[in-house]
Amino acid sequence: MHETAIVMGLMRIIETHAARVGVRRVLRVRLKVGRLRAVEPQQLCSCFEMFAEGTVAEGAELVIDMLGVRGRCRTCASEFDVARYHFECPACAGIDIEVIQGQELYIESFEVDSAVDGELKG
Repeated sequence: MHETAIVMGLMRIIETHAARVGVRRVLRVRLKVGRLRAVEPQQLCSCFEMFAEGTVAEGAELVIDMLGVRGRCRTCASEFDVARYHFECPACAGIDIEVIQGQELYIESFEVDSAVDGELKG
């Protein structure tokens, strides 16, 4: 279950940023996750809840924005949604496809409760 490793890294980032700016409590964490990362959102949320216990993120909401897969044909430069992992250009039937969306895994933002600021960008 690689969700555990992802959440461990996420917690390190949250705690580092929170300590740096004096955040007392993280209320919400928003993640962007591409479908090609093969992350199970429900498992990620469960792991987050478990690892957040006793930290500034205890009780925080984890919001996961799943991003679909998009490709760009290197032959004709067409951009398209990749359906069912079928990496073929619908315009020219080319198979030299560059993935332009779907591999993301990053923290978009934290919402915090502190005297500093209402939102901390991560």
